[in-house]
Amino acid sequence: MSAPVDVDDLTAGWLAEVLGTDVRSLRAEAIGTGQTAASYRLTIDGAGGPATLVAKVATGADDVRRAVAAGFRREVGLYADLAGTLDVRVPRCWHAVITDDALRFTLLLEDLAPRRPGAQADGCSPARARAAVANLAGLHASRWNDPSLVDLPYLDPPAARASFMGGLTVRCAEVFLERYGDHLDGGDVETLRAAAAAVEGWYPGGSEPFALLHGDYRLDNLMFGDDEDDVVAIDWQTLAVGPPERDLAYFVANSLPVEARRAAEDDLIAGYHAALLARGVEHHTLADCRRGYRLGQLQAPMITMIGAALSTAERTPAADAMFLSMTRRGCAAVRDLGTLDLL
Repeated sequence: MSAPVDVDDLTAGWLAEVLGTDVRSLRAEAIGTGQTAASYRLTIDGAGGPATLVAKVATGADDVRRAVAAGFRREVGLYADLAGTLDVRVPRCWHAVITDDALRFTLLLEDLAPRRPGAQADGCSPARARAAVANLAGLHASRWNDPSLVDLPYLDPPAARASFMGGLTVRCAEVFLERYGDHLDGGDVETLRAAAAAVEGWYPGGSEPFALLHGDYRLDNLMFGDDEDDVVAIDWQTLAVGPPERDLAYFVANSLPVEARRAAEDDLIAGYHAALLARGVEHHTLADCRRGYRLGQLQAPMITMIGAALSTAERTPAADAMFLSMTRRGCAAVRDLGTLDLL
């Protein structure tokens, strides 16, 4: 199997070896705004293979890559081992390889154009949200309470990661607040600090139910087609095992403006629960879903603070606007739903 490459090594000769097809030339164009990896659309002149692909590779200095190496392992593992077992739409993978130290990886993925990513800061319509929630239920139902998940070397049971995630969130909260604290009101700063302090005790969840989680299921990590039901999930570095409604809570809190979320969340929870039942999940009531959704709201501030603090991407006004919108929406949901009071 071909070793992982960096962007300068994405050549016609390398691609021909990987695909086993004739590749006369290729052009690589940077796409997206990944925070810990870089993606390139490859336009291919050749025969016997796809006309375009997306290549995703590690980026940043080695010390930064070490901090997110576990995420690289998880994403490669998703495409190499798990995608074919899941009832969730993901890009077809043509090649997935990673080094033993996980500092370099290469994914060759289906080009999803003309689908377009969601816009995190803008939010989405209720119809888009319903489609995304149905897609999410397919992910969770596929491996609901599946004990074999924790046998995978890149997935740990939540209890094994609680101390690490708690400490990481507290450290990242300080970085985040130093960068963004002056742009937030006092209530949001207080909520962020309280949420960070609560992560270690919250992270393990209960013994059941558990499922395979995306971990960062939000609009920027979803690709939408013209058909409102056409939604594809990308960016799987936060893959995890845990309480399923954490993904639901994170998506709904982050993807709708606060007032729209308050108006739509009951229907979205009900739609998610119905989709689970339709896929064969048993002994999980709508009341269970609602409680899991309330408890799951810490996912939003946790992932937002960690993502901002560990990002290897150049800081831009658009990235700042994204992190601030996620923070304000997530903090409002934590308070609205009394999440900290449940812990």
